[in-house]
Amino acid sequence: MADAHKLEILRGLIKFKSNTQKIWGVLILLSIITAVEVVLGIYKPESLMSKVVGMKILNWIFIILTIVKAYYITWDFMHMRDEVKALRRMVVWTAIFLICYLIFILLQEGGYIETVYSSGFVKRDF
Repeated sequence: MADAHKLEILRGLIKFKSNTQKIWGVLILLSIITAVEVVLGIYKPESLMSKVVGMKILNWIFIILTIVKAYYITWDFMHMRDEVKALRRMVVWTAIFLICYLIFILLQEGGYIETVYSSGFVKRDF
């Protein structure tokens, strides 16, 4: 049972014959996602600069792609795919909750600090 790793990625869309091929496949997938992030970060297309839910679309794309990379690193390199369902859910849902909480805190504090710098006075006192 120790060698019974699942040898596919992208929900079975791409299948591999060995663990080595799967590792290279995941590495290539993560490299492509990183390359897309780098290209978007360098060129910053004007069409992605409009705001949605208080943040630029480009920033949302960066957040989503980073979460996808974290998911595949955890899922394949930390072998969460082969673990018991309850353990997978505990790890993945805890991480998702903490990431969402971090995004909320960063948006709240960033908005407050931007308001203080732009208006020159404290809007609310904690």
